This record gives sequence, C-alpha cells and structure tokens, in this order.
Amino acid sequence: MLRVFRLSCLIGAAAMLMGAVALRDDNPPPDALRQLYAGAPASWPRPMLHDGAVFEEFGALAPRPKLEGREAALAALGEKLFNEPGLSGSGQIACASCHNRELGFGDGLRTSFGHDRKRGTRNAQPLFTAAWMHELFWDGRAPSLEAQSHLPIENPVEMAGEIAAAERWVNRQPGYRAEFEAVFGPGRIDIDHVASALGAFQRTLRPPRSKWDRMLEAGPQAFSDQELLGLHLFRTKAGCANCHNGPLFSDQRYHNLQISFYGRRLEDLGRYTVTKDPVDVGRFRTPSLRAVRRTGPFMHNGIFPTLVGVVNMYNGGGGRDRQTPSEISPGVPVPQPDPLLKRLDLTGEERAALVAFLETL
Repeated sequence: MLRVFRLSCLIGAAAMLMGAVALRDDNPPPDALRQLYAGAPASWPRPMLHDGAVFEEFGALAPRPKLEGREAALAALGEKLFNEPGLSGSGQIACASCHNRELGFGDGLRTSFGHDRKRGTRNAQPLFTAAWMHELFWDGRAPSLEAQSHLPIENPVEMAGEIAAAERWVNRQPGYRAEFEAVFGPGRIDIDHVASALGAFQRTLRPPRSKWDRMLEAGPQAFSDQELLGLHLFRTKAGCANCHNGPLFSDQRYHNLQISFYGRRLEDLGRYTVTKDPVDVGRFRTPSLRAVRRTGPFMHNGIFPTLVGVVNMYNGGGGRDRQTPSEISPGVPVPQPDPLLKRLDLTGEERAALVAFLETL
C-alpha cells in the first residue's frame, strides 16, 4: 500500500512538473495577459533571465529638463554647433549630417558617408538616449558626451578636420565669439568650450512620446493583443530583457552576437579595439531600443534593414562568426559567442508579436 502511495505521489509530481513546463511555454490568453500587466512594471511577470544577465526593471524616462539662463544659452549654442559644417575640414559636413533629426537622429543608411563620400564601417547611432549613456560609440571608446564630441571632427572618414583648425575657424566668426562670450565670458574659444556646448544640447534630447509611454501611464488597454503578447515574450520566452531592460531598454554592457564578420571582409573587432581584452573581440554596446522603429537599419554594421530581420537573427541564436584565426587580424583571438544568446524557436506568430511590441517603443 505504501509503495502504491509513493508511486502515485511520483506520478502526481511528474504531472505537476509537466504542467508547469507547459504553462511556461504556452502564451497566456489576451484577457489573462491584460490582468498580468495591469499594474506597475515591478508587479509584472518576472523576466526569464540567463546566468550573467544584469536586469533593471522597465520604466519611464525622466522628462526633458527645463533649462534657464546660462544652461539654456549653452544648449542653444550646442544645437547651432551641431548643425555647423564649418567645424569640418571641407566646411560641408556637420554632426547633423549623420545624426539628422528628421531621420531619428541617425541617417537611415547601413553605414554613414563622410568626407569626400568616404564610407564608414559603422551605423550612425540615434541620439535620443545619449544623455543617459555611460559610454559612447558602439565600442564605448568615449566616456562622456564631451569626450565624444571632438572625435568625429578629427576622423578622416567623417568630418576630416583638425582641432586647431576648428578652433581657429570658430574664433574668426563674430557671431560665435559673441555667443561663446555670453556663456563662458571673454577669452579665446577652445575645443573644450565647443564640446561643452555640444554635450549640453545632446542632453536635452529625448525620444518622441510613444505608445509605450502611454501604456506605462494608462495600462495594457493602450496595447493591442498582439503588442501585449510581444511585451510578454520580450520579458519571458524570447529572452530580450536579458540585455534590453530598464527605462533605456539597454543594459549598457557589451555583447557578442556573432555578427562581427571576424576574418572576413567586413571584420569589426568591436570593444576589443579599445580594451585589447580577448573577451571583448566582437563585442558591441547594447543600443537603446527607444524609438527603434525610427532608427533603422540595425546593428553596428546596419546589416538588417528591418526589425523582422533582427528578430529572425535572435530567433536562430545569433549570427555565425568563423571559429578559426583571422588572416585579416593575425594574433587576435577568435570571438566567443555571448552566453546570453540562446536559440529561441519562436513561432511566426510570436516573432510578429515581438516586432509589433518593438514598434511601440
């Protein structure tokens, strides 16, 4: 009798385990999802995270700061400089050439064109969330907006200028001299003044108000059934929240998606070029997903023209970098796939729901 009781307990436990797995793998019906996501993000279903993930709960971004006095004048000067081609070597290229407000503060290109129509190797990142980023560029080589500001001026493929020449040019412009003096006081204008103004302007930028913002305020009734399913998948089965989380939808860390083209014509070693740490070969900073539908093409090299392609890549477990030493960069270690990458095997319906959710951001 005792043996029969133990056997029945084992069978019951197995059935409960199978039921739990099925419940985890099956998507809740729309009405159930609306109940699950009715409260604040902290009350939503916990994200399904892999070992090593660093998660911050979703939330709203801080509103645009109200600037007055000197701060307002500095940001206004920065906006003018952002659109100023005179800082470039040719006098024809400005920051706004690759970060166009009408194109989501990107340029809509796979990789950007610069001086003499030279083509760069990386996609122009949108600037909607630059104010919150700890490090700038895909490889994080700039620790602040100010440190970032002068690098495109000097880059021979981008603005192809010289710092000294840019300083001489701006000091010869009566209008700029007057505006800088109003903010900084009398004296010669140098690159630090220019960088300070450019940084101040970029800190005023915010993503446009979106359906996601309305959902955070009004609740799940702001979303369609498909969009709500996409949010649930993003947090759970699809694993997107392992890297894309917090108000920015970015963990601000570096990951290898196996699309560095290591050892091939489009090779880009990513963060490794900054740190020389073997673990950073092929790693790139997680971009924010805010306003993502406005900011294609996607990835550091712009190889995906649509969000459908991005979702399909993740669904297959990432790209496929070669695992033999590169002849292009002898001595550089073979890139290792990010441990957070997993094959997802999402259905077509689930992939479409994810895209629908991404387009709300």
